[in-house]
Amino acid sequence: MSIRRVMPDIRSDAMEESRDFYGLLGFEEVMNLGWVMTLASPSNPTAQVTFMSQDKSAPVVPDMSVEVDDVDAVHAAMRESGAEIVHPLQDEEWGVRRFFVRDPNGKVVNVLSHQ
Repeated sequence: MSIRRVMPDIRSDAMEESRDFYGLLGFEEVMNLGWVMTLASPSNPTAQVTFMSQDKSAPVVPDMSVEVDDVDAVHAAMRESGAEIVHPLQDEEWGVRRFFVRDPNGKVVNVLSHQ
């Protein structure tokens, strides 16, 4: 398994203000579905931050996202370890396959692969 990128997920009701603020640091909007927006560095596209007002299909907003090359293998490893799966493994209409898992600190991690 390999990690492709890691990004913080910030719950926000101030999407435009967040885009403007982080734009001052050099981030640019690379995705916006209304309820979720991702900003990235143009010089280092894996340096990203995501803002969410809610999650469209999950019961909670995650604290962090980790993109992996094989989400099914990571899901199997997490289940085998006894980790708490917060949101089941599923394909999402926006082109990712993902699940949420709770880490030992109580933080929710969105583990995903692009399809």
